[in-house]
Amino acid sequence: MPVEIRVPPLGESVVEATVGRWTKKEGEAVSRDEVLVELETDKITVEVAAQKDGVLGRIEKQEGDTVGVDELLGMLEAADGATPEDEAGQTASVRYEEKEEAAAGATADTQTGDAQTSPAVRALAAEHGIDLGDIRGSGPNGRIIKEDVLRAREDGRGNRSGVAADATEPQAKKREEGTARTASASKAAAPPPAPRSAPPAPAPTASSNGRQTRERMSRRRKTIARRLVEAQQTTASLTTFNEVDLSRVMEIRKRRQDAFVKKHGIKLGFMSFFAKAVIGALRQFPRLNAEIQGDEIVLKQHYDIGIAVGAEEGLVVPVVRDADRLSFAEMERSISELGTRARDGKLTLQDLQGGTFTITNGGIFGSMLSTPILNPPQVGILGMHNIVERAVVIDGEIAIRPIMYVALTYDHRIVDGSEAVRFLVAIKGMLEDPETMLLEG
Repeated sequence: MPVEIRVPPLGESVVEATVGRWTKKEGEAVSRDEVLVELETDKITVEVAAQKDGVLGRIEKQEGDTVGVDELLGMLEAADGATPEDEAGQTASVRYEEKEEAAAGATADTQTGDAQTSPAVRALAAEHGIDLGDIRGSGPNGRIIKEDVLRAREDGRGNRSGVAADATEPQAKKREEGTARTASASKAAAPPPAPRSAPPAPAPTASSNGRQTRERMSRRRKTIARRLVEAQQTTASLTTFNEVDLSRVMEIRKRRQDAFVKKHGIKLGFMSFFAKAVIGALRQFPRLNAEIQGDEIVLKQHYDIGIAVGAEEGLVVPVVRDADRLSFAEMERSISELGTRARDGKLTLQDLQGGTFTITNGGIFGSMLSTPILNPPQVGILGMHNIVERAVVIDGEIAIRPIMYVALTYDHRIVDGSEAVRFLVAIKGMLEDPETMLLEG
């Protein structure tokens, strides 16, 4: 019996996606947990996988098509020789970066009693003959999660054949024998399969005439483009600049690096110093840690710092939560982990939402100076650049110092120019005298 492959819920406030690519062609065999199709949303890539072995029967939506939640993507047919039990359990499941609960609200949920379960959990319960009505969920809002099903299996509330746990052995054996006879009879009576028509060619993603090449813009790239234009059109953006002498920071890193790595297993980088300095400056100038909602200014008392990362499909800004509560080691570890997940395409929606201020580092690509664009609804973004040894005058003498230009773009609707300049000067002061960061918390 064919099973429909549909677009799963995509996350909070996300109602549509673009079909990125099918990993299989019509008529090709599919293994359990194998990804069938990738869907591109504004933030992440959602993988829709097969829960059981089968054959991709028909593709309804081609690469590049825009689809909504619950829209039909294709059909999954049972593999030759599959039993009715196999067909009944065969469905498609959604995977978010290889994790069932990767993004809040982004799994395909249905009601089972008073608890919510995902397709993967329901399939696991069916596989082991476990009644979800007998399980108390330990997930958010009483949701039954995979660990609950596995715990029930270990407690003996199910069995591997899929037969109900309260059935006696003779009844189970009789049921299995009857199922086998039914499957054999159905297979014998079934007519030979009709010749399969050739699958439609996938929609082209790029074309070239020798002089130019056209390629489809990904949904993420389109979203980035739209948000950048919106930021320019809906904010009163202005940028102010300064330069920072990083001699003290570099001296600390050189002196403490080996001991830091030995103790924490991670290098002491520049970003943790800048994040700490930004938090100290935000405490002094809270309007840079705010946003506009209608006719009101909302001042944030928490510091969720976005760190811009260049990924293959474009710039993303994962957020370090409650950064003011983190040590230098915890900050470096969080930044490193988010950067790795961004480059591997494993960020979740939750990783990208709710930042209060952003830091972007064009210096890693060699940028000397730039004007970063705001990330609404935030009203401030700090741009870091490359470090260059320059001749500077100190106490009337010329000296060679490692200098970085820094840029602050701010929303002039709620941040005055003098406030922005003093904010940037505060960051400069803390980086040039890192001990002041202790005084700023």
